[in-house]
Amino acid sequence: MNAYHPACCSPLDTHNPLPNAPAGAQLISTRFTPTLLADEDFTRCDIDPVRGVAKRQAEYLAGRLCAREALRRLTGQASVPAVGEDRAPQWPRGVVGSITHGDNWAAALVAPDHQWRTLGLDVERLLPVERAQRLQGEILTPAELQRLSGLDDAARAARISLTFSLKESLFKALYPLTLTRFYFHDAELLEIDHASARLRLLIDLHAHWRTGAELDGQFVLFENKVLSLVTVAA
Repeated sequence: MNAYHPACCSPLDTHNPLPNAPAGAQLISTRFTPTLLADEDFTRCDIDPVRGVAKRQAEYLAGRLCAREALRRLTGQASVPAVGEDRAPQWPRGVVGSITHGDNWAAALVAPDHQWRTLGLDVERLLPVERAQRLQGEILTPAELQRLSGLDDAARAARISLTFSLKESLFKALYPLTLTRFYFHDAELLEIDHASARLRLLIDLHAHWRTGAELDGQFVLFENKVLSLVTVAA
C-alpha cells in the first residue's frame, strides 16, 4: 500500500460521528488544507489528478484517500474508486459507498452490498441566517416552508441546512439505483427528531422508486457542520 500521506490532509480518522453506524460499514475522514497541497501530491499518493482550483483538487484528493483506506479496511484491497462518466465514484464489485467533502472536511463510507443496497453521505457547513433565508425557496417545498413557521431565525437556518444535506444524501443514495437525476423540490423532509429524519419522494424515479416512497435518514451536528446519511438495506 502507498504509505505517503500529503501535508494538506490530517491523519486519517476512523471515528464515526453518526448516531447509528451502519452494520458492517467503514467510515474514514480527514481534514484538508488547500493551501498546503503540493504539485506532486497526486503522483506520490498514486491517485489520478483532477483539474480545478486548489480547493477542488484538495477535496478530491482527501476524499479518495479516505475511500482507499475505507476499502482497505473493508475488503483488504486498497483501491481508489474511479470517476464514472456521470462523475459518480465507481465502487468495486460487492461494495457500496459514498464520498463527501465540505468545510475542509472529507469522508468516505463503504459497506458490503449484501448488507446495504446503497449509501448516501453528505456534509455541509451550517448556513448563516441571511444565506439560509435567501436559499430557502430553492431548497424547501411549500409544505416544508410552512413547517418552519414558529421557529426563530437560528432554528430556521439550522433546519434549512439540515434539509439541504439530507436531500443531498437522498440523491446520492438513490441515483445509483435509478440513474435518474432529481432536485430539491422532488423530495420533502417529513419528520425530524434529535438525530433521525424521514423523507418522501415527490416524483417517480424508477419502477421501484415512485412518488410517495419514504426513506429514513440520520444526522449529526459537529463543528458548525451537519453530516447526514440515507441508507437502503439489502
